[in-house]
Amino acid sequence: MKKIARLIWILSIVCLVFPIFFSGHSAAEGEGKKVFIVPLENEVERGLESFLERSANEARKQGADHIIFEVDTPGGSVKAAKNIAQIFQAIEIPTTAYIKKDALSAGSYISMNADQIYMDPNASMGAAGVITSDGNAASEKAQSAWITAMRSAAKSNDRDPIYAEAMANKEIDLPELRAGKGKFLTLGAEEAMQVGYAEGIVDSRQQLLERLDLSDAETIETQATLTENIARFITNPVVVPILLSIASLGFVVELYSPGFGIPGIMGFSALILFFYGHMVADLAGYEVIIFFLIGVVCVVLEIFVPGGILGVIGVGAIIGSLFLSTDDMGHMTMSIAIALMVSIIASVLLFRFMGLERGFFRNIILSDSISTEKGYISSKSRLELIGLEGATLTPLRPSGTGIFDGERIDVVSEGGYISSGTQVKIVKAEGTRVVVRELDKEE
Repeated sequence: MKKIARLIWILSIVCLVFPIFFSGHSAAEGEGKKVFIVPLENEVERGLESFLERSANEARKQGADHIIFEVDTPGGSVKAAKNIAQIFQAIEIPTTAYIKKDALSAGSYISMNADQIYMDPNASMGAAGVITSDGNAASEKAQSAWITAMRSAAKSNDRDPIYAEAMANKEIDLPELRAGKGKFLTLGAEEAMQVGYAEGIVDSRQQLLERLDLSDAETIETQATLTENIARFITNPVVVPILLSIASLGFVVELYSPGFGIPGIMGFSALILFFYGHMVADLAGYEVIIFFLIGVVCVVLEIFVPGGILGVIGVGAIIGSLFLSTDDMGHMTMSIAIALMVSIIASVLLFRFMGLERGFFRNIILSDSISTEKGYISSKSRLELIGLEGATLTPLRPSGTGIFDGERIDVVSEGGYISSGTQVKIVKAEGTRVVVRELDKEE
């Protein structure tokens, strides 16, 4: 009996001590580990792609044990989203997408490429239909490719691909999730948990770290640099046509302004910002800048070397450099069209109200006029001859020569033939044209 009592006493002590031991161990879970917190916010574009790639590289260099992407985006460029997905897939470090508010369109696709997804109670994900830059639905080919990409992202983390497809395909009928035919699927936090698209619902970053057993880990927050923020702003689909319009407007106004002033500086600044942002976002390289400068040189040379060939080459090179700076040809085409329209309207208005007597045009357009008031006389009018009488030296058929007061003068008859030696009278003098009439007819 004593042995049994002692055994029971020992087991009781063990039961009391072990929970305390494991509790202390759990509290220290994640201690010594390093977690990178990376914001994935605003519109998805190439500037964001560049920032996320830099953040992933920094996490590798510093030996991060986990990367948390805090997601809040309305979506954006499909190509940028696919490139970001490749960045996620290449990260060997465990990754978590923490959807703080919205992961819509391209944002939902990116989130599904993380190893796991956690959502705020009020967050949502989905509505991933492909829309072109002009607001219309993309072609069937583009939509099919995007649906395939959505399904692949879901399968990569063992999620049912039907829900990913329903986010991008209106033909999928899921009325129980408020996504019948004709509607894209958008999942709330509870619904995402229900269909296996979220591993949990958390109210804060700290709660997420606790769920990941990383509450005691060192957290490092990455932020976009000023350069990256500028690049993200400049490469925004809304900003690109504005910059090109400012550039075209500046150069058009400069043509009507004396010297080189504010409009020209404004135009060049807009172009410098455009190319700078696209270079930071890895959309353009130095070869694009060289191509653009060649175009500018050709346009300038066209002014001094007429013919049209250099001008056509120059304009083609400038437009080509803009297309080489983008990954969305459709959007760039629309942006160039908007800028061209702005420049045409500005040119018409300036021509109407200012004419071509100012600025650059005054150097290449002849504005002087030759008039009698300014002392210019094309030929001397001999009005003093009117009324003089003389004789024809040659027959007038109807022109010929006559002599008046001893002066030989080229004359013409009023229309009829006059023989030589006939007495005539000057009745009209218009410049070099002196008209005579027979005296017999005069009488």
